[in-house]
Amino acid sequence: MKNNNLVNNYTQGNIMKQLVLFTAPLFLSNILQLVYNTVDMIVVGRINGDIGLSAVSVGGDIASFLTVLVMGYSNAGQIIISQFIGADKKDYLGRIVGTLFTFLMTVAIVLSIVCLLLRESILSWMNTPSAAWSGAYDYSTVSMVGLIFIFGYNIISAVLRGMGNSKHPFLFVSIATIINVILDLLFVVTFKLGAYGAGLATVISQAISFLCSIVFLYRRRHQLGFELNYSHFRIDWSMLKIILKLGTPMAITGGSVLFSKLFINSYINAYGVVISAITGIGNKLTLMSNLISQSVSTAGATMVAQNIGAKSYKRVPQIMISAFSLTLSLAMIFIVAIKLWPNQIFGLFANDAALLSAAMAFVPVAILAFLGGACRAPVGAFTNGVGNPRINFAVAILDALVMRIGLGLLLGIYFHMEYAGFWYGNALAGFTPVFIGLTYYATGRWKTREQIIQQAM
Repeated sequence: MKNNNLVNNYTQGNIMKQLVLFTAPLFLSNILQLVYNTVDMIVVGRINGDIGLSAVSVGGDIASFLTVLVMGYSNAGQIIISQFIGADKKDYLGRIVGTLFTFLMTVAIVLSIVCLLLRESILSWMNTPSAAWSGAYDYSTVSMVGLIFIFGYNIISAVLRGMGNSKHPFLFVSIATIINVILDLLFVVTFKLGAYGAGLATVISQAISFLCSIVFLYRRRHQLGFELNYSHFRIDWSMLKIILKLGTPMAITGGSVLFSKLFINSYINAYGVVISAITGIGNKLTLMSNLISQSVSTAGATMVAQNIGAKSYKRVPQIMISAFSLTLSLAMIFIVAIKLWPNQIFGLFANDAALLSAAMAFVPVAILAFLGGACRAPVGAFTNGVGNPRINFAVAILDALVMRIGLGLLLGIYFHMEYAGFWYGNALAGFTPVFIGLTYYATGRWKTREQIIQQAM
């Protein structure tokens, strides 16, 4: 069932077809978002060498940590919207959208100010290499100033995804990517602005993407099934309560995972610019594979949430099986590629012989990360779609704070594996959410628990 091709109903029809059609634009959108920082790394790395590459890597980690906070709450908004649609309660959509937007834009402003005041301490805590300090400082500063645009785009994208619409977020991020590439070449290559120019190009492109998306949302508000005017841009406390209840564990989960990565990277950065740069490149490679998993997880979560709202429980395991089939098949492509052409893949980012030689040790780590991401996606779609905040909180504590940090320190320091131990610890910890989610699914309690949207109805 469709409404003007903008709102899609996934409580009936062919699941695999729906999953693929919904996932494809999400994956392309995620690829283009990854292009932002990857293009920054490639351009800066080619022009400014290992020092510039390390600066963008460290600055990009900080920007990612800030972004993941909004993603937790915006993803919660996506699930709530999907459950309302599945339950045929579209009259609640204006209240949830207005509350989500007002709350998160306020958070963005406050967070930008706090991070700007503490940015030197943050860089020091991360053991930023001294040679890359200036560039990392500039890149992170620009990212902090532009945080409001990053938050805004993620909010609107979450609203559209919750309605089963993945095509228009892809359109907006496509516009931003084209502008980002052009500005990267202009600021870094022509004006020689280094990491600062790369950060500036990213923020400007994201600002344009956000403005385009907000105009679209306002003009199509009637087609999307809700009214949206100035009176809606306020806090509806019943809606905020369920956003906070579901979104806080999601934000903690994402924030904890990234915090653990930054914590581990602070140890890795101490091994010098070459290892810091390899870690940045390796993170980008594993992130590319994870983007498929994240896209399937996001699409699957919307589909699961709609069916939970409609109480169509029989379709939930079918969605999970379809997601497993899709992510594991695609992960094998990445595994074969990294095994057959490691030099060519790492060589896209840098041509330094010492860096390329040391990078070969990351290949088995990448394979583990590919498999972990493929297994997490279907389980993440299930746990997020059901909307159980306790499960997400358990993942946050066990995955990030216990397993990632614990395994990293155990292998890296206790077993004297040094930076390789931190790499392996991070990759192995990625399987933790799989065991938690499958255990919860096996209990069957997700079928009988009270739906989170009932608290606002």
